[in-house]
Amino acid sequence: MEPLVTGDRVDCTYGGTQLNGTYITERDGKAVIKLDSGYNIGVGMETCRFLERPVPVSRPEILTVQDPALPSLSIISTGGTIASRIDYRTGAVTSQFDADDILRAIPGLSGIARYRTTQLYTILSENMTPRIWQELATAVYKEIKSGAEGVIVTHGTDTMSFSSAAVSFMVDTPVPVIFVGSQRSADRPSSDNTMNALCSATAAVSPFGEVAVIMHASTSDDRCAIHRATRVRKMHTSRRDAFQSIGIPPLGFVDYPSLNVDLSPEAVRRGSDEPAIRPALDESCRLLYFYPGMPPSALPQPGEVHGLVIAGTGLGHVSTDWIPTLKTLTDQGTVVMMTSQCLNGRVCDRVYDTGRDLLKIGVIEGADTLPEVALVKMMWVLGNENSPDKQRILLSTSLKGECMKRSHHGL
Repeated sequence: MEPLVTGDRVDCTYGGTQLNGTYITERDGKAVIKLDSGYNIGVGMETCRFLERPVPVSRPEILTVQDPALPSLSIISTGGTIASRIDYRTGAVTSQFDADDILRAIPGLSGIARYRTTQLYTILSENMTPRIWQELATAVYKEIKSGAEGVIVTHGTDTMSFSSAAVSFMVDTPVPVIFVGSQRSADRPSSDNTMNALCSATAAVSPFGEVAVIMHASTSDDRCAIHRATRVRKMHTSRRDAFQSIGIPPLGFVDYPSLNVDLSPEAVRRGSDEPAIRPALDESCRLLYFYPGMPPSALPQPGEVHGLVIAGTGLGHVSTDWIPTLKTLTDQGTVVMMTSQCLNGRVCDRVYDTGRDLLKIGVIEGADTLPEVALVKMMWVLGNENSPDKQRILLSTSLKGECMKRSHHGL
């Protein structure tokens, strides 16, 4: 038998069961087969039997028509699979980012708004950097100033909460800025890309008016949750409802398939802010998670970083043998902020001796700010304010809903 090539139809044996599918590639001595159900499996090459090699079929281009009477939305792509398209001959998924491609992939979008698109990057979200956050914030601001009635940012899910928080701090927006992704690619039967996209576009033309993340609210296809950009975290590696609001309830929901939007009173409304951008960031900041027995030598050297966020235990604690080293850091100008690994609840360094010692040496309480959001906030504050006193005030103040005056009951 001649060697298999991508796109060949084969049958194979998996767990004693005979299956049909499409050969994609060989990896680690196994044949990767895309089953007709859309799922990929790895099987022994020796179990594969060639069936046929389909002839490529050219498909006519179908032009989409955008209704000029609908609201104008901008889609900024940084990567991800939410608007991807599957080639069932090869089993490959490719991302398509101009307006016609997106509307062909998810036809229901054309009934919600008209779109213009920008492909900023096509990267995995773990490759995001503060410099790209700055480019993204600038692109969002440009679209707002150009008249967009809402902005949708397609983004990989793994670091989407970092990017959404960064844009929230850098851009004041009078319109919705919605980050959306897909936990499962378009070739899988359980893909969440269509529902997430439709719910995001619907929220982007609604009375909503701040930066948010919109993803599945449950494992069912019933509604999406609207999460404040500075209060959201990915809490599961693969579930469709992986994103959860932390410390506060979601700002609202978009029901599916009715696409009704229900906003909470806490959600910022459209037109509440004037457009503005302050994209400066100080990248000389670090996030450190404390663990029992972690030596003080794990802390940066004086002058090595401008800012340090610590995710401490419980109410915001570290070992007492860290105090002298931390004092040296703060004395020499390093801004140190304490958060908690607990996620829910808030830092209070006035209860135990260690906490009181931290306050005495100038460590800033992070209240209930999430550790990763505190890092992004510190980058932004230190990048835009030089006065140490004003830096402390800004870091202790809720700027974009990242910390609450009091924790919600039960959260």
